Amino acid sequence: MDTETQNQLFARTSLLVGDDVMKAFADARVIIFGAGGVGSWCAEGLVRSGVTHLTIVDPDRVNPTNVNRQLQATSKTVGEVKVDALKARLNEINPDADIIALQKVYEDENYLDWHFEDYDYIIDAIDSLKDKISLLLRASQFKAKIYSSMGAALKVDPTKVKVAEFWDVRGCPLGSMLRKRMRQSKTFPHKNIYCVYDEEVLENRGIAPEPADDNPMESKKAVTNGTTGHITAIFGMTLAGLVIKDIYTKTI
Repeated sequence: MDTETQNQLFARTSLLVGDDVMKAFADARVIIFGAGGVGSWCAEGLVRSGVTHLTIVDPDRVNPTNVNRQLQATSKTVGEVKVDALKARLNEINPDADIIALQKVYEDENYLDWHFEDYDYIIDAIDSLKDKISLLLRASQFKAKIYSSMGAALKVDPTKVKVAEFWDVRGCPLGSMLRKRMRQSKTFPHKNIYCVYDEEVLENRGIAPEPADDNPMESKKAVTNGTTGHITAIFGMTLAGLVIKDIYTKTI
């Protein structure tokens, strides 16, 4: 893409924040663990803001139950690798963006493979409780800032979405379980982690679908809960906004 067209893509953002901040956006290195209902929208928000170095991690393929809330999930992408479908979408926004798509599972056993030291921001948007705890504990030992999504299911009210430091999250069952497990094991994050959460917890009123055979991580979830697209998108865009705000604040 020629320079003039590239500049036009982000002209409105540049008008607001200026050239120095736009360069900081482009230079930042971000990794997102989880490319589902939250992570996919976070990736979209970052790339549309001018972030050009982004790694997206998820082991699953798109299945029909993803379509209600995951950015890359459409009737045409069912069966595709999630991160590949998302990468294609992101490169349609900015063909020059350096998007690394990894169809892999984060686990404590492979945490050294991720080279956390190479990133400025680490986004946690994974569902597995055990793996989420490991990611928060391991990643917090490095310089990167960490932003985490708490549970985004069982919610419909967009006005209740909030941001708080991990230990100040209230009313979120997932946050409570994470803190309980950490206290039991006496292992705690090494620094502050800001989280997107929501105190609303509704009840499922329908019947949960069976997990797809080609989505190994779905079987690791303790419970399948109902979700809405607007809530997961708000969670994801809020995570992206936290990254953008931090870069902006440090640069001006």
